[in-house]
Amino acid sequence: MIEFRGVTKVFGTGATTVRAVDNLSFVCPQGSFWSVMGPSGAGKSTVLHLVAGLTAPTSGRVFVDGQDVSALPDAEMATLRRRRIGYVLQSFNLMPFLTAADNVAMPLVLDGVRRREIKTRVAEALDLVQMSHRATHDPAHLSGGEQQRIAIARALAIRPGIVLADEPTGNLDRTSGRAVMDLIQDVNERTGVTVLLVTHDPVFAAFAQRILQLVDGGLEHDLELTRRAAADGSQR
Repeated sequence: MIEFRGVTKVFGTGATTVRAVDNLSFVCPQGSFWSVMGPSGAGKSTVLHLVAGLTAPTSGRVFVDGQDVSALPDAEMATLRRRRIGYVLQSFNLMPFLTAADNVAMPLVLDGVRRREIKTRVAEALDLVQMSHRATHDPAHLSGGEQQRIAIARALAIRPGIVLADEPTGNLDRTSGRAVMDLIQDVNERTGVTVLLVTHDPVFAAFAQRILQLVDGGLEHDLELTRRAAADGSQR
């Protein structure tokens, strides 16, 4: 579960002050798939950074699975990120000198997971994103859509409770982007992982169950969707 209670985030001081998030409150239940939309500078990515503890709120409180992340010591927040929060970015950030499987394994290696467990989790994650047949390939030999699937598998390998996806289709063509959104929706439904997606694209946002529309850091609209509406939107 993700909860914001009156969260405000201000960057800078004086004439350079930017209110990236402005008194934002919402509760995203466990297992939900929500999208966050808005124009450039609306505070979308800042919301994800607040959830992941990459930045602290200026005021208000952010809760992840009942924990007040804004109050956690740095070491505990780092552990929460490693084990409970998967991150998927617009840029795939794959290590070019590692195979697909080794890229997926990287966060587990860094967390000290045992080798046999790593092998099991990597196989499960690659199977979930339908990339088992590309496990031994280098990123240079994968398409953009395939690289993003590997990046998603890497986020899933830690068996997170939450996946934060920041413009995951931004570097993909329309067909590949739609395939990635189908995959994210499928992963949410099959595993029950909570997904919070940032996108500027209303068609891709419509894959979610709910859309939060931000303007100047505040909540402008809160739209609940049905899965049928999401499916119809993906065909437009």
